[in-house]
Amino acid sequence: GDTMKRRAGEREKELKKRKLLEELGENRLPYMTPADADFHHLWKRKYSKLIFRRSDTVPEELHQLVQEGFLTLRKHDCFFQDLVRIKGKDFVTPVSRVLIGNPGCTYKYLNTRLFTVPWPTEGYDIKYCSPQIRDACKALIKLNNYLHVEAFKALQGQNLSETKEMKDTAVIDREQNFATSLTEKESVSKDQSSCGVPEDDCLSLKNRTSYNVTLLNYMDPLQMLYLKQEPYFGMGNMAVSWHHDENLVERSTVAVYSYSCEGSAVEESNEQKVQGRDPAVWHVGLKVAWDIETPGLAIPLHQGDFYLMLDDLNMTHQHCVLAGFSPRFSSTHRVADCSRGTLEYIFGQCELALQNLQTDSDSRALSLKSLETAVVKQGEEIHNEVEFEWLRQFWFQGKRYLKCTDWWLKPMAKLEEFWRKMEIMTSLVLSEVGKKEQIEEQRNETINCLLVVLRERQKLREEWTAR
Repeated sequence: GDTMKRRAGEREKELKKRKLLEELGENRLPYMTPADADFHHLWKRKYSKLIFRRSDTVPEELHQLVQEGFLTLRKHDCFFQDLVRIKGKDFVTPVSRVLIGNPGCTYKYLNTRLFTVPWPTEGYDIKYCSPQIRDACKALIKLNNYLHVEAFKALQGQNLSETKEMKDTAVIDREQNFATSLTEKESVSKDQSSCGVPEDDCLSLKNRTSYNVTLLNYMDPLQMLYLKQEPYFGMGNMAVSWHHDENLVERSTVAVYSYSCEGSAVEESNEQKVQGRDPAVWHVGLKVAWDIETPGLAIPLHQGDFYLMLDDLNMTHQHCVLAGFSPRFSSTHRVADCSRGTLEYIFGQCELALQNLQTDSDSRALSLKSLETAVVKQGEEIHNEVEFEWLRQFWFQGKRYLKCTDWWLKPMAKLEEFWRKMEIMTSLVLSEVGKKEQIEEQRNETINCLLVVLRERQKLREEWTAR
């Protein structure tokens, strides 16, 4: 069901995109950078949920810790290109990544599940391959907390300006906000507990900014033989194509801290700033999704700048990352939708499935408690889930986590044990269904539902083998 829906959605997107590009022909849509006179006006009209902060608004000590952490992780080879699947084809991402976050949490993008390198968390015994890697993870949790507070304040600021009809003053602030540091208005509440909006709203703001993972990116554009060109606006080399971030809690904020390893004299290219963005400098590009009326934005990102995509910006707009000349790291903090993506969840599922397996106290023989269609179907679906969403996703590219920590090895061994029992359950179901004693009707029903799940299993096994 999900797969069919997804494929239909992808086909529809593909058609929309092709139509757009055909309409454009050789022309390119207009876009603006802060060098353009109308930039601020466009920003406040169409992109007001994008908040930008220059690096001098961030405590120097935090920059230090985080940037050192990035370099440590690179030195220990902790960044990896992912093999992702788009429209049934596999691609290697130009950007190298590593996921850091809450223990047992995962993040899925483009059909690839990433497993967190856990950051130091109370109550968890996490062994890192080196003290430096531990320090790097610690630095990122500090950045995470800092960005949580900043995003919370920014959301609150927008909320207040909407509720109190202070739109005019808020707008002026937001314009300055781009160029200057935090204005007084931005630090609305010194007191974090009372948040100036009703309490349940306050909780919702907190939840939508409580990042549980950060996806770290690294790319050195000069090592890339080929980078895609941005197709709609002619913005130049792309490190990451236009997209919405997926697998996030609805209306949650995304926070991105950028660290481009520019020389001390920032490498501005010598082209006169006639039009368009400076190709030497990294930018984030934004556009309104499926809209060719509104000009795009390209915002330069220098060492230590960060930006926030508030509320529904990630749904209404698309963004891309435009490559400069120097290597760049980024830390992208997200509220991942973990409802089906945590160890706790999948262990719960396994226990549910294994409730249907019993061991005879004398003979130790295994048998099924129930052959009810619903029970059998649930068990076999969980069997597929643990095999394809967890075990294969992990071992497919999971060895690499061992460069940072062995944290996942024990839980994976446990999941594998559960899976072996589920394999036994499948063969028990098959042998039961093979027996003549069963009522014809019930037997057919069981066989039919079983076939669907087993066909899916077969198909996925072939797909994974090919990958």
